[in-house]
Formats: sequence, structure tokens, C-alpha cells
Amino acid sequence: MPYAVPQPFTPSSAEPGTVYTVASGDLRPAANITGWPSQQKLEADLAAALTDLGWTVRRAHAVDEKKGHGFIDSQRAGIEVFRHLPQDAPLIVVEGVWQYSHHVLAGLRSHQGPILVVANWSGEFPGLVGLLNLTGSLTKAGVPHAALWSEDFTDEWARDGLRTWLETGTLTHDTTHVRDLPALPVDAETELGVALARQLRTEKAVIGVFDEGCMGMYNAIIDDELLNPLGIYKERLSQSALVVEMNKVTDGEARAVRDWLDAAGMTFHTGTDEATELTDAQLLSQFRMYIAALRIADDFGLDAVGIQYQQGLKDTVPASDLAEGLLNNVERPAVLSRDGSRELYPGAPLPHFNEVDEGVAVDSLVTSRIWTAMGLDPATTLHDIRWGQDY
Repeated sequence: MPYAVPQPFTPSSAEPGTVYTVASGDLRPAANITGWPSQQKLEADLAAALTDLGWTVRRAHAVDEKKGHGFIDSQRAGIEVFRHLPQDAPLIVVEGVWQYSHHVLAGLRSHQGPILVVANWSGEFPGLVGLLNLTGSLTKAGVPHAALWSEDFTDEWARDGLRTWLETGTLTHDTTHVRDLPALPVDAETELGVALARQLRTEKAVIGVFDEGCMGMYNAIIDDELLNPLGIYKERLSQSALVVEMNKVTDGEARAVRDWLDAAGMTFHTGTDEATELTDAQLLSQFRMYIAALRIADDFGLDAVGIQYQQGLKDTVPASDLAEGLLNNVERPAVLSRDGSRELYPGAPLPHFNEVDEGVAVDSLVTSRIWTAMGLDPATTLHDIRWGQDY
């Protein structure tokens, strides 16, 4: 009996003088719709620059009018786009918004042509953060690529970069500001650093990760084989457990956090429209999350915690930013154990690493310990890069 041997789809070769583009998007439909006008402007600006340089631009996937955007919005969708893309084509990944790297990572891993990731330089939509996420993922995966950014791709620096990449398939940025750490003098600060490193390796630390990888941040996952030798171990937690614990927090406990913040001088501008305004109900939900995170951290003996406000949480509770900020501060509302017998993490922050980025986890944990040992305030506001330019 003969077997039906599947024949792989073989796309045609790249057309001469043609550069192909793809756009990786969010996994949240509303975010893709909101960010689509910004993405359209970036793509138009880039296309104008490429046309001026004598190249034809071909978008590798269509705009979905029913969805209201033209982003690749799932891993499967990305795989299908790349199946029909010439593997040797010069390819630009155009990012005007936050994006999930796994939407295109499978295709980029096997793409044979030169790859360039470009982003806008906007403080409103985090295309630059999307670029950093994707280029970090490509670096981790060992995929050769280049990166470029601009406000509108009319500036000479960006145009020169495009021209170089189109002509050579590569683009190298000036890294002369990067240098190896020199030999350190033997002094009190060095001795403190050595002592803290030895303490971490011998006593060990546990970082709590709520749903590792659910934002598609392949670059943000540090393998245990790399973390463990530092003395850092993961406690993998579920977002659903956080929501369950939030529901156990009483109204009185949540209101006490609000009262503390009001008394401390914080001002909240609230409204009544849940879709467009900050509401008092949303604040109480955030205070429940703050309390719940500390109680779960106490359960597992965590030294740091990371909450990803994505997927499960986005469908059940308001955004986690306020809870995250409170956790990172020494001066914050007191939280007691469930039985009311103990204050949790008194006089200290519970370092929170944004979006469960484990690189930030190491940074936050180590920074908090160093600053505490030096008698400095260990509060941190590590978060996204939204804008960058010389002033």
C-alpha cells in the first residue's frame, strides 16, 4: 500500500529589488485595534523611505477588515504567513506597538534571507518595547538580525541605516560605549558585593513567576540552568491562584489600603466609566491584588515576585500596575497574614519584576539587596522603555 507522502509548500523565490514586510501584534484584539493607526503610519513612513531608495515594498499578509487590523495575532497565523513567504527574501518586521514575539519567532527561526526589525520612536505606543522584545528573542534563539528605529524614517541616520541593510543585509551600530568591567579595587564596596553574592549562592532566593511566558516573551525566560548557579530558583505560580486569593481579601482590608494612600497624600482622579476612566472599584481590585500577592509570597517564602497582566488576568481584573508599584516600595500600606497575627515583609519591599521578565527579576533582587545593605532606599520603578532620544 503506497503512503501519501506530504509535499511541503515551496514558496517562489524573492522578486528582485523587493523587500517584504510583516507586522507582529498583540494577542489582545482590543490592543491591536487601538494600535493599528499607529502601525499604519509607521508602515507608510517606512514604505516611503524604501521607495525613495529604489525598492519595492510587499506586505506579506493582508489586513483583516473583520478584525480591524493587519497584525499577525497568533503563533499559528505567523506560521501560515511564513509558509508563503520567499525564504530568501529581505524581510523587515515592522513594529509600531507592543507585540508577542512567538507570533513570528517560528518563521524567523527558519527564514534564510536578511532580517531587519524596525520600530517607531513614540511615547504613546511602545513599538520600541516590541522591537526590544523581539530582538532579544532572536538573539536568544541565535537568529542573525539587525535593528533600526526612527520617528518617521525621514532622518539621515535612519535612511543611511536602511540603505546599508538593503545593500549588505547587515547593519552594525556603534557600540564603543560598551566595555568590559575593569578589575575592581579591593575596598569596602567590593567586599560588600562579594559577600552579598556569596550569601545569595549559599542561602538561595526564590522568585515567584505567575504564568511564565504567557506574554510571548521568549527573551524574558531565563533557563533554570543559568539562574540556579546564581542561587536563584523559580516558584512557578498560576494567575488563577492570584485571582482566587484576591477574592478572599475583605472589603475592609482593601479599603484600608486606600485610606493609607489617601492619608499619605496620594490623589486619585476617578470616574464612573469602567472602559475609559479609573474607577473606585478598579482601585479596590488593585488593592486586593496587592494584598493577595504578599500573602502568596509569604506562603512560598518568595524573595521577589512577578505578575504578568495578560491572558487570564486581563479577562478578570483591572491592570496590575498600581499593585506592582506598591510592592516595590518600603513605604507602603501594611499587610497582615490571613489570621492577622503577622505583618508580611515589614519595613521592606517585595521586589516585583515587571511582566515576569526574569532579567528584571535578577536586577531587582540584587539591586534591592545591595541598596538595603548600603543603607539606601531600595524602592525601584523598573519598567518599560517607551522613548529614547538625545536631548
